Amino acid sequence: MQSNTDFSDSFEETWIRRICEHAIVSKDRDLDFVEMIIKEIVNKPEDVKVVRTVDELGVLLSVKVNPEDMGLLIGRSGSTAKAIRTLARIVGMRNNARVNLKIEEPEGGRAPSSTRNAEDVMGELGSL
Repeated sequence: MQSNTDFSDSFEETWIRRICEHAIVSKDRDLDFVEMIIKEIVNKPEDVKVVRTVDELGVLLSVKVNPEDMGLLIGRSGSTAKAIRTLARIVGMRNNARVNLKIEEPEGGRAPSSTRNAEDVMGELGSL
């Protein structure tokens, strides 16, 4: 007779294996769907890269775009990114997979801002 811990270990391993197998089968659907939506939103669709990873928590779609397109992808107050995440989860639910979307920040962080701070403006006004 198996001990209780042997049973739970084998059950857990079987459950994780089934989730991963199912996520692999539905691989093309969620990745292709998210990639198509993002390519239609950005100005440089050739720079869009979507990487899919599967683990016991579900499917993670990591998205990289051209730094100039980050604003378009995220949208005002994150509304566009939130909508894409919602759609990705819906596609995942239809395929019995938990799908999450991660937007990768461009290398080197955010692009430098072209705005000036108040001290710089006051200094310029004072020299007039």
